[in-house]
Amino acid sequence: MIKTKIISIYLIFTLSAYIIFAESGNRTIKNDAFTFGEKLEYKVGMISGPLKGLGGSGGISISNTKKQFTNSAKEKRDCYDILFWVNSEGLVDMLYSVNDKYKTLVDVAGIFPYEFHQRIREGSYKKDFKATFDQLNNTAIVGNNKYKVEDNVQDVLSALYYFRTFDLSKKKNGDVIELSNFYKDSVYKLPVKIVKREIIKVPAGKFKTILVQPLVAEGGLFKFNNTISIWITDDDKKIPVKVATSIVIGDVGAELKKYSGIKGKITAKID
Repeated sequence: MIKTKIISIYLIFTLSAYIIFAESGNRTIKNDAFTFGEKLEYKVGMISGPLKGLGGSGGISISNTKKQFTNSAKEKRDCYDILFWVNSEGLVDMLYSVNDKYKTLVDVAGIFPYEFHQRIREGSYKKDFKATFDQLNNTAIVGNNKYKVEDNVQDVLSALYYFRTFDLSKKKNGDVIELSNFYKDSVYKLPVKIVKREIIKVPAGKFKTILVQPLVAEGGLFKFNNTISIWITDDDKKIPVKVATSIVIGDVGAELKKYSGIKGKITAKID
């Protein structure tokens, strides 16, 4: 049970992020949140209790330079190449090795994906998945199959960055945001509640944060029996600094330990 929580926790980083809004055409999104070269590194595993410290590491990074993707209209679009990874370490690695990677190619102007790659290596279990998005024709392509999707559909990783461009300053405690993402062959929805604002401390420092919690976490990649808490910086960056859920012997989750390449200043950081 513990190893399952540790292995799965990296997926939670993106639970606060799966918003889809219907907007036609090649939209342009104002982005003050992130840029090329940003890198967020996390300690993943037990964050309290007698096994505190066991687990591994993970992170999310944006390529230093722009990539290009040719869409169905033969336009060359500038893109962020974003990588998410998680690796087991120490005792956990000896017992159950984990080496997972997610990648997404995201339009710089519109903050929507063109390609999504998933590579899971957990013990003897292996899984690879790829989806390509024709954003002009609202289509997701998986292998030989095509699926109709909403305008500017997100994948599970690109949606985090789309979410980070939104202004949450006027959101109140109790407000609920409906989140969604495409995976495998369907779009899954998830309401997330804004709980409160609070100051927390993680290895990377002390931050003013917004605590959010998924109300239902089921479907597609996600199925959790316990409440999941996610803390994001209470500023225009909306960086996820901590994720936690409780099990019998303590809390398991992820905490931000290092960051670099941030676009401007993290005004939510206190020290």
